[in-house]
Amino acid sequence: MPKVYHLDLEKKDLKEAKVALLPGDPGRVEGIARAVASEYGTTFKRLASKREFTTYLSSFNGTNLVVTSTGIGGPSASIAIDELAQLGVNTFIRVGTTGAIQPFIKDGDCVITTGSVRLDGASTHYAPIEYPAVADHFLTSALVKGAQIAHVRYHLGVTASSDTFYPGEERTDSFRKFKMRRFRGATEELCALHVLNYEMESSTILTLTASMGLKGACITGVVNRGSVGRITPGSLKKGEESAVKAAVAALRFL
Repeated sequence: MPKVYHLDLEKKDLKEAKVALLPGDPGRVEGIARAVASEYGTTFKRLASKREFTTYLSSFNGTNLVVTSTGIGGPSASIAIDELAQLGVNTFIRVGTTGAIQPFIKDGDCVITTGSVRLDGASTHYAPIEYPAVADHFLTSALVKGAQIAHVRYHLGVTASSDTFYPGEERTDSFRKFKMRRFRGATEELCALHVLNYEMESSTILTLTASMGLKGACITGVVNRGSVGRITPGSLKKGEESAVKAAVAALRFL
């Protein structure tokens, strides 16, 4: 099989890895691979980097895995999942960051997503909007156990997944203060529906994996108050570290 175009990988590169951890930011990939190797006494190495997609290989409990960045948003995340699936990966865990919209969720906590509100467009190219974006129960349970043994405070529930960072999350710090009618009051409505947080990839990842017969899950570290809060270096570090610690610990339960 030739290399897949965007990830710049071929099947033999993955060493039969079936599991992928998926941060958005290419800059987080090496750190996550290093954390896996440190936790399980293994090694890690860089496989490829092209556009927003950077991939490292590591292993846990005798099983190879890849860490691949998806970039920002659903369209690039769909490419990463599709091409990794072509290479034999069947288990996908998003490890990212998020803005919480419920007052009881604090910076540095984690949200483990059970299902996503599909405010994206990419997922509709794989399944109709009526199709639910739901996480795999087995993987979700593993993330809960991972958070518990890593002593990470977590919340389990529904995530709103938007195509855009500013209008789609009803942010108040955008350049254009005008908001389209469909987004005015959206955060208040989502809070009333017990949605926990905003982020930008989970609905695509969960719709693709479920509809394609694969396994998908999502854990994100809280870095700000969704729609209004600014992200500081301190809150970003806390949120990133919490999500990575829980996800790496969860691997022992796969």
